[in-house]
Amino acid sequence: MSSLNGVLYFQAGLGVLANMFLFLFYIFIILCHRCKPMDLISCQLTFIHIVLLLTGEVVWVTDIFESLNIDNDVKCKTAFYISRVMRSLSICITCLLSVFQAVTISPSTSFLANFKLKLKKYIIYAFFYIWSLNLSFNSNLIIYVGGFTNVSETNQMKVTKSCSLFPTNYIIRALILTVTTSMDIFLVGVMLTTSVYMVLILFRHQRQHKYLHSLSYPRSSPEKKATQTILLLVTFFVVMYWVDFIISSTAVLLWMYNPVILSVQKLVMNVYPTITPLVQISSDYRINNILKNIRSKYHQIL
Repeated sequence: MSSLNGVLYFQAGLGVLANMFLFLFYIFIILCHRCKPMDLISCQLTFIHIVLLLTGEVVWVTDIFESLNIDNDVKCKTAFYISRVMRSLSICITCLLSVFQAVTISPSTSFLANFKLKLKKYIIYAFFYIWSLNLSFNSNLIIYVGGFTNVSETNQMKVTKSCSLFPTNYIIRALILTVTTSMDIFLVGVMLTTSVYMVLILFRHQRQHKYLHSLSYPRSSPEKKATQTILLLVTFFVVMYWVDFIISSTAVLLWMYNPVILSVQKLVMNVYPTITPLVQISSDYRINNILKNIRSKYHQIL
């Protein structure tokens, strides 16, 4: 169990550092350069992942708050609420990223091409509605989460050393799970649909130009690289989401959690926010150019 916790801390630390680097890079681009709408979306996603990784380790949060003399019930409600909101925002912003890229690379003759200018114009409104919806929808979690009372309440489901889920009616539990799952399935379905659409566009583009470039090996266009990156991220997200969903929904419906299951779930849940910045850093030509310039200047100094 201790080795598994060590892996969790290493994973969270790596994810936070990578996301912080990427977040600062996007802030620099937004403030000092002409940023693209994709930069605004990616900046939001990195910020969400930083908070998700930090609050995902609820033990960290509760331990940090120990010295603040805050009621344990408030600490647990705050940590779980923020973690749940960030998880919901992660799927929403990833879906938005996928949709936006599908519209961006769509041919000028396609139906989606009509939305290119509209998406750029209303992206801020999209952020506002996504944040408002998730902050309000996940507020029900405040009622069902609290500090572990350590009394003869056998129906409490302890999820950390000091926090637990309070017993609720099975019908209410199933209803909340159904509504949440329906929203998630819809968003995952949109991501898969846009992913298939992007794959078809890339396949068609490659087939049309295979004879023109048969004797040369040109670099991939930034749009193609961005599309391939998003397809990879969506694939990671969908796989990790369903593994996490199976574990969490089974635990909630059966009202049964143990430390090993909780640690495995955290490990799975943290894979996407940890992998995402690493993939984006390695595929962003702007970051690669900056690193190459730094390396060349370093060699010149030596």
